[in-house]
Amino acid sequence: MSSRLAGRRALVTGASRGIGAATAVRLAAEGADVAITARTLDAHPSLPGSLTETAERARVHGGAVAVVTADMADASDRVRIVPEAVDALGGPIDILVNNAAAAMYADLAAFPLKRRHLIFEINLHGPVDLAQAVIPSMRERGEGWIVNLSSATAKLVDGPPFHLGFTGATTGVYGASKAALNRLTNALAAELWGTGIRVNTVEPRAAVLTEGADALVGDRLRPEMIEPMETMVEAVLALCDCPVERTGGIHVSLDLIAELKGR
Repeated sequence: MSSRLAGRRALVTGASRGIGAATAVRLAAEGADVAITARTLDAHPSLPGSLTETAERARVHGGAVAVVTADMADASDRVRIVPEAVDALGGPIDILVNNAAAAMYADLAAFPLKRRHLIFEINLHGPVDLAQAVIPSMRERGEGWIVNLSSATAKLVDGPPFHLGFTGATTGVYGASKAALNRLTNALAAELWGTGIRVNTVEPRAAVLTEGADALVGDRLRPEMIEPMETMVEAVLALCDCPVERTGGIHVSLDLIAELKGR
């Protein structure tokens, strides 16, 4: 087992499958004690993966692993995530990875308000709530790492004419939630500058074919449109122990990895 993150406690959301699960296992492999949270404890009705499976994979590396089952869409539910993770791991959180996200694509002209609320609740308010919950103890210790996972859909589309790709404009609400997350990441980093707390976002350059993405758009993705899971996890890891000067950034996975390798 690597000792890169030995002595640190990490909390990873959306860790029942996909990038969250892979990140949690990687942080455990690097020596961190890890708390994982999601709704799916043992089984999902249509997608593979669960918190139980992720915990089993993470425990192989010998560190402490805590499981907190919670619904990130419910503010009254997620308020207990950080306290339960702290109690289970025996100390405050050093690394927060906000990975959990709701991705629903539809034409904006008829996008239901209920779904818009859900997307912003999970993709924006959830990460901010958890960040607010871990910041006091990070500030006390003079260091901490908050990593928010974003998306290329946050970027504006050039036009007219507009070249939208196979999803058309259906990613507008999802992308808007990620654009808001980017802006608040940058603002929080600026606010916390000088405290030792680093706050960054990272997004894949191409699609990461997680279980959810595969079910959503997998049949329309060509090989050149897909990024390996490992590259995204490597980029997240790099921001989980980055120096104090790297904060407030909106990073692209492969670009960040290339930059770090070029040092």
